[in-house]
Amino acid sequence: MALIVDKHEKYVVVKLNEETFTNDNAPLLKSEFILLNSQGYRNIIMDLSMVTNCEDSQDLSCLLVGDRLCRKANGHFLITGVNESLEKIIEIAGLDESLNFVAKLREAEDLIFMEEVEKDLLGGGSTDEDEDDEDDLDEEVRG
Repeated sequence: MALIVDKHEKYVVVKLNEETFTNDNAPLLKSEFILLNSQGYRNIIMDLSMVTNCEDSQDLSCLLVGDRLCRKANGHFLITGVNESLEKIIEIAGLDESLNFVAKLREAEDLIFMEEVEKDLLGGGSTDEDEDDEDDLDEEVRG
């Protein structure tokens, strides 16, 4: 499985670089969400733009783990890049009512940026020293 993890100052983008959502890659995604959360990331954007199909709608439940972790950390878990066939499976599974979907990656990034600015202005922002360094961006490929 190939996961592309692109870390930014206020959020991280996780891209499933496979065509099919399976019971093999779902546990790995769940583990990645837990790892990122333990590293202090409270905003995760899940990019599903490469995914065209899903073997079992139960596999999509790993997305609920990411959502729960981000909410608990006072952050956001946004899903982007969902195609029509995957959207139907998500609706049948009832996940469209539990999760937050955004049409484009840029929209998700903008939403998180606006929320973080608001938190900073209201004094609810994170105090992690690492967030002061905007140049501390990196991209990892897992798989």
